[in-house]
Amino acid sequence: MVDFEVRPNRQPVPEAKRKAILASPGFGKTFTDHMVTLRWSAERGWHDGRLEPYGPFMLDPATSVFHYAQECFEGMKAYRQANGVIALFRPDANAARFTRSAERMAMPELPEELFVRALELLVSQDSDWVPDAVGTSLYLRPFMIATQRTLGFTLPSDSYLFCVIASPATAAFGAGDVPRPLNVWLSEDYTRAAPGGTGAAKAGGNYGGTFKATRQAVGNGCDQVVWLDAAEHTWVEEMGGMNLFFVYAPDGDGRPRIVTPPLTGTLLPGVTRDSLLALAPELGIATGESRISVGQWRRQCASGELTEVFACGTAAVIAPVGMVKSVSGEWQIGDRRPGPVTLRLREELLGIQHGHRPDPFSWTHKVC
Repeated sequence: MVDFEVRPNRQPVPEAKRKAILASPGFGKTFTDHMVTLRWSAERGWHDGRLEPYGPFMLDPATSVFHYAQECFEGMKAYRQANGVIALFRPDANAARFTRSAERMAMPELPEELFVRALELLVSQDSDWVPDAVGTSLYLRPFMIATQRTLGFTLPSDSYLFCVIASPATAAFGAGDVPRPLNVWLSEDYTRAAPGGTGAAKAGGNYGGTFKATRQAVGNGCDQVVWLDAAEHTWVEEMGGMNLFFVYAPDGDGRPRIVTPPLTGTLLPGVTRDSLLALAPELGIATGESRISVGQWRRQCASGELTEVFACGTAAVIAPVGMVKSVSGEWQIGDRRPGPVTLRLREELLGIQHGHRPDPFSWTHKVC
């Protein structure tokens, strides 16, 4: 059992300034008054749990994480619900994925109950930082870094730091009732992950290697990159740091259908992705997992069989895609506006997160 020492911040952000921030929080720009830290060593295991004032770390220039990128992280949210309760959304799923990421990166396992307790402690302490408008939340970033002072790279670090920080946030790409459709760029020059690599882990190196392709996308008038498979550059995998869904027109049973690429080990198994696969059938929407090629995507948009496309993830929740561009051409999806299936799923999921809709899966986890 690990105990957490509580060291309250004696100079918290003044109330008036905090309220001004919460009125228009942006995403990942401002941080709350506290953070939670926890350390691991080969000799002691997990120890020295603290809730302490948010602030910088003191790390040696030879600290292993700077040189070999041995780290992993999570992204999740706390919501102020309609009844005033503050709740986490599916923290058990994030805890399980954090464990899988740590295992892939040869890092120590953090017990899932300890992971959730650290989140609860920070959210309870900084509960005044949780905004209340629909589409806003307190974004939580748990992460673990290798802290051994060494340039040796034959073995993983023998010490680690786990930390949780928090930032009030609006949804990435906007939080309005009708989200802005995105233009996306098919990356044919770069790949995000390869079989046997770290694509299924939420590790920083997966993201650092994407910035050049993202810059290329922005240069072509796009918001995000769509990644293709590493072997053939043919099969759609994911978008930016989000999973993709394709919406098909109703078939014989009169139900629309959403399809997402299967988890092959190169895609991140998104918590929002998993939530939508469970939620959609409750709304009369069929689901499936299937590979889709670039050519298939283009042909089915032209024929009208494929009516909507959206990306999903913790930061954006659900973001519609309106236009696809590549070096070989471009095509639009439907009329380029968010479609009814995309909007219905988004409304229902946000409703569960904010307590405006029933939670049939018991996904929300009350904190305070």
